[in-house]
Amino acid sequence: MTAKLYAMTCGRLVGRLKDMIEGEDGQVALPIPSYLIEHPKGRALFDTGMHPQLRTDAAGRIGERAARIFGFEQYGAEDDVKSRLESIDRDPGKVDYIINSHLHFDHAGGNELVPNATMVVQKREWQAAQDPETAAKVGFFRADFDHGHQVKQVEGEHDVFGDGSVVCIPTYGHTPGHQSLRVRTEKGEVVITADACYFCRTMRERRLPRFVYDREQMLASLDRLEALEKGGAKLFFGHDPDFWKDVPQAPVPAF
Repeated sequence: MTAKLYAMTCGRLVGRLKDMIEGEDGQVALPIPSYLIEHPKGRALFDTGMHPQLRTDAAGRIGERAARIFGFEQYGAEDDVKSRLESIDRDPGKVDYIINSHLHFDHAGGNELVPNATMVVQKREWQAAQDPETAAKVGFFRADFDHGHQVKQVEGEHDVFGDGSVVCIPTYGHTPGHQSLRVRTEKGEVVITADACYFCRTMRERRLPRFVYDREQMLASLDRLEALEKGGAKLFFGHDPDFWKDVPQAPVPAF
């Protein structure tokens, strides 16, 4: 069985390139993706982008330090995940699963806007978020993920629909329990790396972001992603503006 995969740009986050890849400088506008997966057994989102509060009160949402590092001027009024879904005639209230790659504000901030879904998250990620000291160290904000969703904590690989078409893949390192997603479409297999691999260059050159929870685990995750690519999967990189400009946007399938 296969699934349909749709890509949505949920605005852009302006940041310092040196924070995203070692040895670079200047500013970069990072696309913030969310992916809609439609399967005969249900509908899922892989990541939900940012919360609308960041447009008006970023410091109140994520703290003064993070609000100074990032700019939200390219996050428009129609860029949140709810607006993007509605623009393609999909009801946010009828999404069955939110599969969070991890719990950073640009990947889980829109969870609140998808109220009836079950969150699918790695157990070690969820546990890290519950510990105030670890959460502060890693950059988790409770406002992004504490909205009463049912939470399915998974360990390692997880087959979302039970037929191998949509599978969570552990890619630890960026955060304690980061996961990527493998999706089997009619055209072939896609692996959405999320922040396990920000840019294509991250993989090709093994230049990591500045802030990493565990460098050795992240390098091992890059090895795993590269092996999947060599096995025939098409990789969708986390925040690569050069790659993203050629990704078809919903309602056209991404692949």
